[in-house]
Amino acid sequence: MTTNSFDLIVIGSGPGGYVAAIRAAQLGLKTAIVERSELGGICLNWGCIPTKALLRTSEVYHLMHNAEAFGLKAEKISFDIEAIVKRSRGVAGRLSGGIAMLMKKNKITVIKGEAKLDKGKDAPTVIVGSDRYTAKHVILATGARARTVPAAGLEPDGDKIWTYREAMVPSSMPKSLLVIGSGAIGIEFASFYRTMGAEVTVVEMMDRVVPVEDAEISAFAAKALKKQGMNLMLSSQVEKLEKTAKSVKVSVKNAKGAITVVEVEKVILAIGIAANIENLGLETLGVKIDRGHVVNDGFGRTNVKGLYAIGDIAGPPWLAHKASHEGVVCVEKIAGNEVHAFDTSNIPGCTYCHPQIASVGLTEAKAKEAGHEVKIGRFPFVGNGKAIALGDDQGLVKTVFDARTGELLGAHMIGSEVTELIQGYVVARQLETTEAELMHTVFPHPTLSEMMHESVLDAYGRALHI
Repeated sequence: MTTNSFDLIVIGSGPGGYVAAIRAAQLGLKTAIVERSELGGICLNWGCIPTKALLRTSEVYHLMHNAEAFGLKAEKISFDIEAIVKRSRGVAGRLSGGIAMLMKKNKITVIKGEAKLDKGKDAPTVIVGSDRYTAKHVILATGARARTVPAAGLEPDGDKIWTYREAMVPSSMPKSLLVIGSGAIGIEFASFYRTMGAEVTVVEMMDRVVPVEDAEISAFAAKALKKQGMNLMLSSQVEKLEKTAKSVKVSVKNAKGAITVVEVEKVILAIGIAANIENLGLETLGVKIDRGHVVNDGFGRTNVKGLYAIGDIAGPPWLAHKASHEGVVCVEKIAGNEVHAFDTSNIPGCTYCHPQIASVGLTEAKAKEAGHEVKIGRFPFVGNGKAIALGDDQGLVKTVFDARTGELLGAHMIGSEVTELIQGYVVARQLETTEAELMHTVFPHPTLSEMMHESVLDAYGRALHI
């Protein structure tokens, strides 16, 4: 048994873990990071990054099929699924290698293996294989995995019933598939496969797709997805899966109790995530767990001395950028720097389906529930010159303001490149900007961002182009 001492040990090298480790090293802390698989975690290797590579392929494929609208000709359009997957995996591999370079650059010790915790002096001792490591501080950043429901038969088999991992590396393009769940992961895969030609059915327990979004945006998304030929089964749930030699028969029950059987080649499970809290020794240490997540205090601190938790393991929203920022806040606090407790209210959410969806802050319904009298602004893509020039004029920008104070309570968008545009509203909320500053901000022309300005103006009856 060997003992190695550090100021900080981070367990998990996803967007929360590796960013926390880098910031700690920048602040002069002797830092190590433990990773059981690839550097970069699920997000970089099997989530955020490779899925965007796949979606980019489907976007180009869609444009090629609509080349005539731009005065171009493209004939005999086809695709090579092996090459598509290879490109996606190459993108992930390139970035994982980049994380390795950053670890080396910042003199962070990388420890390969599965970590377990034991009682220690300043913080829990970290055990990896036969080695023990001590530190003044230990951060849990072990992330999450796809949730399954074995009791209902919703258990992946790697063949006909997929999680995101199998859906990301198909050996052939299925002619039909059913996606269970219409959150970001489910809708992104549904969008990719539908654009590439598969018949796609989406089953959602709630009464609308992407249910965390503003109701108006959800309705717009449903209309667009149906127009693309997607079959949406809302207020429904899977009752039974029956696998045959070449297909899966899925029994779906709607809100009235009626059963519909849908036969498809593949099923994708997208019913949420489960935090990776098992086999870490948390029970032995008495770490407080609530609804499957480690409880922290806003600075990452758990109820156990010297132990912290960030990212997916610490609860929603389960987003890479949330994990990264939470990791920075945690490390700054460890280093003794002045820092505000982590606040999730200004974290943007992005869904990279077609059309894209992005939002920050309160929906109209949530704002009213919170007691706000609201002013609502809207501006359609069809009224924007750049959107029309791009040939992508279907979308909506919606803003929610407090009628009394002018505070920007929330912003909700659907359409081309809104995942890039949303950051403008995120900055506005972070700076506590009111409608007055936004109205007097000059937006460049011609850009999609002009719609953000027009939506603000519309909330106060001053829109110029509708």
